[in-house]
Amino acid sequence: MRRIAALFILAAVAVMPVGTALAHHGWSWTTGGNIELTGIIKTAKLGMPHGVLTVDADGEIWTVEVGQPWRNERAGLTPEKLSPGVELTIVGEPSANVDDKLMKAERIYIEGKEHVLYSNRN
Repeated sequence: MRRIAALFILAAVAVMPVGTALAHHGWSWTTGGNIELTGIIKTAKLGMPHGVLTVDADGEIWTVEVGQPWRNERAGLTPEKLSPGVELTIVGEPSANVDDKLMKAERIYIEGKEHVLYSNRN
């Protein structure tokens, strides 16, 4: 009986981080509506669980979540296109807390070309 209880506890603990990660990386923290932000990339950290850009938009520093590496690649967003100094326009959902200056990108425009990260959102 103890062995079964121990296995159950181990299984529950093993699943918890996944559930927590999924909740954090969803869309629930956003407003649900889109904004457009144009600026210059200051820093880029592209990796898992998703890439993060720091963007200077008219003197305001924003943090922008982009896709996972595979999603960025599928959208045609190479590390060179998401590198410091690149000017871009981002369409996406901002944080429900406007003071955060944080948004999740749905589409990115660079040199007039649209890069769609989430085709099912708009």
